[in-house]
Amino acid sequence: MSKYIPFRSKSLKASGLLDKRTLLVACMLAAVTVAVAIASSAIGSMRIHPLSVVRILFGAGDEAEATIVLQFRLPRIVVALLVGMLLAASGAILQGMIRNPLASPDIMGVTGGASAAAVLFITLLPTASIRLLPFAAMVGAVAATAIIYALAWKKGVAAMRLVLIGVGIEASMRALTTLLIVRSPFYTSSKALTWLTGTVYGANWTDVAALAPWALVLLPVAFFAGRTLNVLQLGDDTASSTGSRVNRSRLLLLALCVGLAGAAVAVGGAIGFVALLAPHIARRLVGPSFGGLLPVAVLTGGIIVALADLIARTAFAPLDLPVGIFTSLIGAPFFLYLLYRNRNA
Repeated sequence: MSKYIPFRSKSLKASGLLDKRTLLVACMLAAVTVAVAIASSAIGSMRIHPLSVVRILFGAGDEAEATIVLQFRLPRIVVALLVGMLLAASGAILQGMIRNPLASPDIMGVTGGASAAAVLFITLLPTASIRLLPFAAMVGAVAATAIIYALAWKKGVAAMRLVLIGVGIEASMRALTTLLIVRSPFYTSSKALTWLTGTVYGANWTDVAALAPWALVLLPVAFFAGRTLNVLQLGDDTASSTGSRVNRSRLLLLALCVGLAGAAVAVGGAIGFVALLAPHIARRLVGPSFGGLLPVAVLTGGIIVALADLIARTAFAPLDLPVGIFTSLIGAPFFLYLLYRNRNA
């Protein structure tokens, strides 16, 4: 029995094969995503029956419950899902581009640049509009990545050189961030620390509107980049022999990674380890081919952040903890496990 489902589109002039296992896993994860969203909408200081949540989503239900779900809980859930999806896609692309299972934006300097710029904005411009903070974080991510790429260039960009310089820039950005926090007043330093931990607290439909265009544009582009990532997995020499322009592909993939991670960090803060964890889970579920790995990683990342936010919001009520605490509690031990497993690589 064939493992693949063939499809052909005359209108798009395209054809291909769908892996049955990947399709099944993706459908199951999509169902889990919906279930997590409904459960998170139902659970809180005022509990709402899941069936009532479903009715509210279809335009019916109690008016007071509808206000709670649609105005307070659902925007936060959507932001958590989008942030997790963007981070997971960024991590999967970075791991594939560099051929290193330990690579992720929060280790390679992208998140560090965004964090340093955001903390600089918070500490030096405390009276400025908070709506400018995502822009500052995005500028920091782009600037840090440009520095990494420029320093790594030597008649092209080798993957290992990119990794080593990225780790160095990440350490420098963290040191700068710590210096800014230590020298800032208590109010701004506490605000910066909350952002650095990663949180979707207070997310509203404006945040959704700011994040959704990035997801709608960049995630499909990431899925189409799967073929390029599969070629890069063969190594630079083999990829070049197949006709792939390795340095150009690596630059475009790095720009895509920065766009995905920068958008997520700009709205959700420096939520750690999602970009590292989700691609590994996806790889275990569907294998190493990026055609299936990327969509599964995206769904997995959304579920991880949404579940972490649900726990952060309800486990220690009435306290509302940053979501990054719980992603780090899972991700840090997993990172140590990866280091141990790859100690001889």
